[in-house]
Amino acid sequence: MSHDTYELKAEAREQVGKGSARAVRRNGKVPAVIYGDRQPPLAIALTYKDIYYKIHGGGFLTTIATIDVDGKKIQVLPKDFQLDPVKDFPVHVDFLRIGKDTEVNVDVPVHFINEDKSPGIKRGGVLNIVRHEVEFHCPANAIPEFITVDLTGADIGDSIHISSVKLPAGVKPVISDRDFTIATVAGSSAMKPETEETAEAAAPEAAPAAEEK
Repeated sequence: MSHDTYELKAEAREQVGKGSARAVRRNGKVPAVIYGDRQPPLAIALTYKDIYYKIHGGGFLTTIATIDVDGKKIQVLPKDFQLDPVKDFPVHVDFLRIGKDTEVNVDVPVHFINEDKSPGIKRGGVLNIVRHEVEFHCPANAIPEFITVDLTGADIGDSIHISSVKLPAGVKPVISDRDFTIATVAGSSAMKPETEETAEAAAPEAAPAAEEK
């Protein structure tokens, strides 16, 4: 799991719709819906402060939570949220109800390690990140915090594909029809070409000019 699980308290909402949602916000709360697991949707209202800090604290969409709805505890995974386009505060949240066999698609961050062990980067090459996140299909209770790409041995012109990344059990990339690229090591315009360096090192020293008689 990506982060420690947490619990939120909520109230059930009997009415739904734009008018009801506006009334919830006027009372300092955030409207939300819990759906999935072959059960009817449940409209709830969350405390604004609690949900604001969870959304902006990182890992919100990859961390399972427990919502206490008037004493009934429901395990959920946040699936989507809307923010006010001007003030950046939450205006609505969607939660997926988690059952024992629930599987989900989630975007997982990519972390890179051992840049100091990459011959290409040490020679002045640049790590070109193609995907900062990768979408995976996995059990809801086994979402990885991140995947790790080891750059040991990566040289100029090398590409790192998803097939070279060790993934946790049960975690599979949503894109399954090709071995897609996560990053490449590219040459930099500031670095000196290796062929030129080799040629210079191999060239004999020029003979001194003959003295004029």
